[in-house]
Amino acid sequence: MTGLALPYAECPEQVGLSSLRLQSAASVIRRDVESGLIPGAVLAVARAGRLAYSEAFGYRDREAGTPMSKDAIFRIASMTKPMTSVAAMMLAEEGSLEIAAPVAAYLPEFAEMMVGVECRKADRTMTVQDLLRHTSGLTYEDYGDSPVQMVWRDSNLRDENQTAQELVEKLGRLPLMFEPGTTFEYSRSTDVLGRIVEVISGKSLGDFFAERIAGPLGMEDTGFSAAGERAARVAEPQADPATGARSPMRNVARPGRFQSGGGGAVSTAADYLRFCQMLLNGGELEGVRLLSPKTVALMAADHLPPGVRYNGVARFGAMAPTAEFGLGFGLGFAVRIAAGRSPVPGSVGEYFWHGVSGTTFWIDPAEQLIAVFMMASPEQRLRYRYLTRRLVYAALTRSRGQRWR
Repeated sequence: MTGLALPYAECPEQVGLSSLRLQSAASVIRRDVESGLIPGAVLAVARAGRLAYSEAFGYRDREAGTPMSKDAIFRIASMTKPMTSVAAMMLAEEGSLEIAAPVAAYLPEFAEMMVGVECRKADRTMTVQDLLRHTSGLTYEDYGDSPVQMVWRDSNLRDENQTAQELVEKLGRLPLMFEPGTTFEYSRSTDVLGRIVEVISGKSLGDFFAERIAGPLGMEDTGFSAAGERAARVAEPQADPATGARSPMRNVARPGRFQSGGGGAVSTAADYLRFCQMLLNGGELEGVRLLSPKTVALMAADHLPPGVRYNGVARFGAMAPTAEFGLGFGLGFAVRIAAGRSPVPGSVGEYFWHGVSGTTFWIDPAEQLIAVFMMASPEQRLRYRYLTRRLVYAALTRSRGQRWR
């Protein structure tokens, strides 16, 4: 990796991984590039605080013939959510934000929320915890055709020229899809949380990230745009051979007004690996502490209440944060709470999330393992959420506690 990545392991075997098996994993990804399934990717794996493997595959821009590089910048979409959640928990540790408090205590726009198109008054107030665990009653307008989502679609919520404040003002006038606290519905909750960070800190979310998270951690290519010379390193989706069209993605070469806490950031594999290592270390990296170990443990615990209902989780496949798969949701990411239910390998206590454009990460404290996978291929995102797990865990030859090299 380039820049301020983690220290290198002498070889994968030093941290209980197999070089040969990692080479086999690489051959699988290269095969998918050569077959045209994906344009390219970057995979980084760390264990015990050391970078054990990093590789770039294929093309950063297939149509332009530009090869992928390890410092390629990706639209990380919903992998922005853990960063916004960390920002909120930093404010909570400082005594500026109460996780149990009503959202309306910080955003008056949410003082009188209605539920359903019949607009009945909500029985229970929406809390900041609800935003963090996606039980707020909010939704995403594009992932379903319910009456509430149809109403939301008429409100121009995806206007790239709006600010987070303007989005919150729109949401405050719209009906909730569910009673707060009753249903896990993956949603715009983290956009609202990002606005709370702005209100409390007095800074834009981008400035908060830069000054309090990305800057201190040395995440030099992470933010809400990739302007200037950095624009030349942005990974692009490949064109559909049948139509010649690319999957639509936001232009990140120029800063926009809307800094989406739920999905607007860009980053590199190296940068995001540092963010993950900070969490695995209990909130600290190289002498920089963002959170306490107890706060990180709280975030990585399952916060979904008993009897919670699930809606719209089919799009996450076997990685849906449901009891059926032994998964739950903490304060900003999914968590594994039981062994033997998910067909996807992992450890109880791990936490993870993904981005719709094809990015994914997971943190496995039991194995002191982190993996970050970046690609710009929305169509193959589910395949690679499964595949990267199988490939990385297949390369693990020594469990934590066993003597490594």
